[in-house]
Amino acid sequence: MKKPKNYVTDEKAEHHAEILSNRLKNRYRHLARRFRKANIDVFRLYDRDIPEVRAVVDWYQGHLVVGEYIRLQTGPKWLAHMARAAGDALDIPPEKIFTKRRQTQIGTAPRYKSSKKKGKRFTVSERDLKFWVNLDGFLDTGLFSDHRDTRVLIRKMAKGQDVLNLYAYTGAFSCAAALGGAKSIVTVDRSATYIQWAKDNFKLNKIKNPAYTFAQSDTEKYIELMQRKRCNFTLAFVDPPSFSNRLGKGSFDINRHHPELLEKVFTVMAKGSTVIFSANHQRFDPRFEKLKVKRIKELTPKTIPEDYRNKLVHRCWQIDL
Repeated sequence: MKKPKNYVTDEKAEHHAEILSNRLKNRYRHLARRFRKANIDVFRLYDRDIPEVRAVVDWYQGHLVVGEYIRLQTGPKWLAHMARAAGDALDIPPEKIFTKRRQTQIGTAPRYKSSKKKGKRFTVSERDLKFWVNLDGFLDTGLFSDHRDTRVLIRKMAKGQDVLNLYAYTGAFSCAAALGGAKSIVTVDRSATYIQWAKDNFKLNKIKNPAYTFAQSDTEKYIELMQRKRCNFTLAFVDPPSFSNRLGKGSFDINRHHPELLEKVFTVMAKGSTVIFSANHQRFDPRFEKLKVKRIKELTPKTIPEDYRNKLVHRCWQIDL
């Protein structure tokens, strides 16, 4: 089989590994002390800083997650080279290093893909919050640390609010809203696994309130139910997948369908309420011009932490109704 142009040979892979090793040592020295002081156990050490080394490396309390954005040029062994280099650079044993291969265009593939391994959960801290993570059982780990500052924002906004957390995953934003003094919270995700995970995160943070509830449901089905019940929320966090399959309605593509989705969310929001909307599509094209709202303000520069050098890891807006 003919190799693609610019194919990464073993010699080139060793060069990439050396580059990555040197960068990781420098970044760890720069970041580790300040994050320990802030009680933050999860942070990004390498974020595709150098174009030829298309990897990400995340620190999870003495564990490493090394991810590759798949290219034909690198071949199947490249990621293993990078993982070994990362472990050697930071003196992390192989059993605490986990690798992930990510597609840059996933089509209609599931957002959260399980592996054949169950993995083992452990807890990490994010300031005064704690979360369960699993580095081996899923493509994603249970916590998106690029949104740690967005969780601070939601926590500040949540006091006395009726909060709706859609596409809630493992409920990290719901935990933040609870500690911020939310009046009520509904945590919505269609996965039973992630709803249970969210409940476990609530228990871990000693959050008990009968007004904080969980709904295993497709988002659009849940909105329809809330419309019939004439529910009105005052603060919502909406972080949909870039692509997914919708129950009975074909595939969801965030670039095509986000205006329609937001209009549906608005139907269950009270007058004067706020929606925080986030998108993680690398080429997201916002189309807000037809939305009937008071104000839309982009928050992205405030919500991406300093350790994320790729400033398009997500985009985030505040929408006031």
